[in-house]
Amino acid sequence: MMRAVTIDQHGGLEQLRVRDDVAVPPLTGAHDVRVRLRAASLNRLDLWVLGGIPGVRIHPGWVVGSDGAGEVDAVGDGVADLAPGDRVLLNPGITDPGCTCPYCREGDEPHCRSYGILGEHRPGTLADYVVVPARQVHRIPDTIPWEVAAAFPLATLTAWRMVLGRARVAPGDQVLVWGIGGGVALAALQLAKAQGATVWVTSRSRWKLERAAALGADHLLPHGEEVAAAIRAGTGKRGVDVVIDSVGEATWPQSLAALGRRGRLVTCGGTSGPLVQVDVRRLFWNQWTLMGSTMGSVAECRAMLEPFRGGRFHPPVDSVFPLEEAPAAYARLASGEQFGKVVVRL
Repeated sequence: MMRAVTIDQHGGLEQLRVRDDVAVPPLTGAHDVRVRLRAASLNRLDLWVLGGIPGVRIHPGWVVGSDGAGEVDAVGDGVADLAPGDRVLLNPGITDPGCTCPYCREGDEPHCRSYGILGEHRPGTLADYVVVPARQVHRIPDTIPWEVAAAFPLATLTAWRMVLGRARVAPGDQVLVWGIGGGVALAALQLAKAQGATVWVTSRSRWKLERAAALGADHLLPHGEEVAAAIRAGTGKRGVDVVIDSVGEATWPQSLAALGRRGRLVTCGGTSGPLVQVDVRRLFWNQWTLMGSTMGSVAECRAMLEPFRGGRFHPPVDSVFPLEEAPAAYARLASGEQFGKVVVRL
């Protein structure tokens, strides 16, 4: 048996159960890998899974959590490049092995109909053990702490596709990142700066803005109706080239008001609500590109691991909780007071 954090149904934090009687998952395929997890990190997705996502069904005893890092415990007969004891982190986005749909053939797995995320569509990482396909398992050097490794995959992969794959941020671009402090926003800030962009960040908290400045943010903006006006004033009415928006309804009007001609807006979520409006006249006159983005491909995951392994790009960690205090970790994330990733140590 193993320890795990589970839910039997959707709801609030009261649904979370820390158990020690969950069966250890077996290897069921030749290319399976079982990982003994040492740390897992939380994402906004974990709160959505807890509360309930339309179209996503769970069963009682559902193991939650998407991100994780640990040691290889066992491998299937078809796995030749991983061995027990290897230090690894997990790519949480998984497609059916051997899928030959057009998206998988093109290396764009997040569009595959079989695509799913650990903790949302299959058992998750807030457990002593998890079983995943071998191609989702990536070695990491001994120099990277478990907590940092666990904090890296989902948020960084999401930001990587948004900043590099979708918005194609380039040197000299002006970029607006909403809600600095969350994992995706912080990764977007770091990636945009690495591309040579000027980055504007927003937050309700002055201390978060100050910490973002230490990470390279160029312009610090409190949340409010003045965000777009401040950007227009600071750019000579030009506006920004790129907006990274995961908030949705509450920020959408200001996102568009801040977006310059030929601007690109990319969104990966709607924490404040899913419905937004667009004045189509401004859309075609300014020749905007409005884009959605979800997770990232296997190739993108491999690409982002290069600077991570080299120590050039690590996610900030806000706090670390023992597994027994996982509900408190969820509460910390739900509070919105974190700066960086909330991690659970196993």
